[in-house]
Amino acid sequence: MSFESVPHECSAMPLAALPMVVLDTETTGLDAARDRVIEIGAVRPVPGQPVTDDDVIATLVNPGISIPAASTAIHGLSDKDVADAPAFPLAMADIAAWTGARIVIGYSIGFDIAVLKAEHVRHGMIWRAPRSLDVAHLVHILAPNLPNPSIETAAGWLGIDVSNRHRALGDALVTGQIFRALLPRLRASGILTLAQAERACRSLTARLDGEARAGWDLPAYDTAGAQSVPELARIDSFPYRHRVADLMTSPPVRRPDAIPLREAMSAMVESRVSALVLDPANPAAKPGIVTERDILRALERGDAAMLDQPVSTIGSYPLVTIEGEEFVYRALARMNSKGFRHLAVTGSDGTVVGVLSARDLLRQRADEAMSLGDGIERAETAEDLNRVWSDLTTVARALTIEGVDARMVASLISRELRALTEKACRLAEAQMREAGRGGPPAPYAMMVLGSGGRGESLLAMDQDNAIVYADGAPPQADDWYAELGKTVSDILNDAGVAYCKGGIMAANAEWRMPVGRWRETVRDWIARPRPENIMNCDIFFDARPVHGEADLADTLRQDAIGDAKTARPFLRALALTASRFESPVGWFGRYRLTAGRVDLKMNGILPIFSAARVAALERGLPHRSTPERLRAVRQEGTATERSADNLIEAHRILLNLILRQQLRDVAAGLPLSNAVAPSELTEFDRQELRWALEQVPRIADLLGTPVVG
Repeated sequence: MSFESVPHECSAMPLAALPMVVLDTETTGLDAARDRVIEIGAVRPVPGQPVTDDDVIATLVNPGISIPAASTAIHGLSDKDVADAPAFPLAMADIAAWTGARIVIGYSIGFDIAVLKAEHVRHGMIWRAPRSLDVAHLVHILAPNLPNPSIETAAGWLGIDVSNRHRALGDALVTGQIFRALLPRLRASGILTLAQAERACRSLTARLDGEARAGWDLPAYDTAGAQSVPELARIDSFPYRHRVADLMTSPPVRRPDAIPLREAMSAMVESRVSALVLDPANPAAKPGIVTERDILRALERGDAAMLDQPVSTIGSYPLVTIEGEEFVYRALARMNSKGFRHLAVTGSDGTVVGVLSARDLLRQRADEAMSLGDGIERAETAEDLNRVWSDLTTVARALTIEGVDARMVASLISRELRALTEKACRLAEAQMREAGRGGPPAPYAMMVLGSGGRGESLLAMDQDNAIVYADGAPPQADDWYAELGKTVSDILNDAGVAYCKGGIMAANAEWRMPVGRWRETVRDWIARPRPENIMNCDIFFDARPVHGEADLADTLRQDAIGDAKTARPFLRALALTASRFESPVGWFGRYRLTAGRVDLKMNGILPIFSAARVAALERGLPHRSTPERLRAVRQEGTATERSADNLIEAHRILLNLILRQQLRDVAAGLPLSNAVAPSELTEFDRQELRWALEQVPRIADLLGTPVVG
């Protein structure tokens, strides 16, 4: 029995979240082709948790030959120790079943893989190389000048105690500790995912050549490869393409919660609904809900008098709601995590506008669709969030294969970025309470800024967030929010959302203020439109609250939009800034390339979304997304229909090309960016790219400014 194949989507998974098994062998000697396995040990580390007996396995193996005394002197195993041990086929079957579909990690794992392969051949067993990662290679990447490549040297460099060496399980445990200690160093070097680690290891050509000459097997990387990508297209894209408002029953059927149960039943039958929204007599009280299941349970108890009791006696309070603009997969996740069959649906103002039932969602494959949202909903530690980024990449890849609009995929990615930030806030608050720091000293809101707020983030996302808290907070409040901001940023960075290189994070004082100071700051930005102030305003006007008191953030943004609308010099400066861009198309229609790529954000996406934002601010429009802003401006008759539509289409094309390049780069282990390689595009894609870039100068129609490029 050999190893199981590892899913292709593991390529995009952060190293800290890998489903892995750390493996080591002891052998009769160092000749990978001729010597035999006498012990196999392995450990399945669980992120953030200590290793238990359930997480380890070790088995002796009868090699069928005598163990040389020189080998016994190293590991202490003699012929007597292995006399009653199972032969390799039986031992390997147990190890493979226990390992499952995991990445195999080891120290100098090429030797272990070569020995295991030779044993498979020797016993006539089918061999399937596991996808593997060599910790010794990772050590060499980070510390190429260590005096020798031994596991003891690596452990000493990292300050790890070594015990029970030269036994398989002991070596596996130490290797696991080394790997965990390497993670922050790898992250600092830009190596975050499995594919990036594999790419870095492949660059060690001299070392790999030497290991191959010694008879070792080279680590097996993406064994699934591109052939597995079509399998991802089987995902049911409906929950990721549609909003809750598309499926809800609207308007909701409402009744006073004082009516008798029999009257509530009649109302449900007449209206053909499976739930009623219950309005309390007290207007200040929150409404509830009663469902057909609640009524059936009441009738099952056999109490006929129950029919004359107020329906409030079996209703559920308060309503659990979801916004109508949420994606369907988020509703599936919420229903699953809470065990509900109904959710009330709210509009943008928080009022109940409909009801979504499990029956409405019956046609969806809930087990697939809810996995993405459920991962965040159920996360209890920072480590639990590590898998979300790779799940997000898998969904993005599948939807792209299925031809889903890149703007919809960007909206989905942005939604999960905001959900990650919201969950990071909750985890950070819990950590601070456990540390004796208490809860928030005053009401506050965490905001996601920039592309995450606009709903236009792609996979190369980083952190843009800010905190606004209530005026009148105690003097020490900012210290609490500073710690919260830093903890949130650390959690997000560990989950794959990198620190903002520009420092736009609530951990920094300039992005963490009480309401009054925020108003003063934004008004100062508007009054003095210097380059740095323009950039800050650009990011701020896309803000969206994700946790805490949303009204604090929404009111602040509304006031800022009102101030900007009447500030003509500021708007003119914004317009001129948006108009300054350099076309990447040079003489004779050739692209100006950097390292074979053209940055489509700086030279295409940025001018378009900046111009759309300025045009919306000039008119005091509240819209956030670029297409919404352009459509709203067109409807006001202040831009030609053709110009607006062409910019909307160009924005779609550019987002699509960037997303597809990012998905290719994820699989190749390349750092993600907004730059696209024209050489990797099809002829049709190149034609679309050229057309899209030709539309960018049309921003002059929106702004009334000359395009400087």
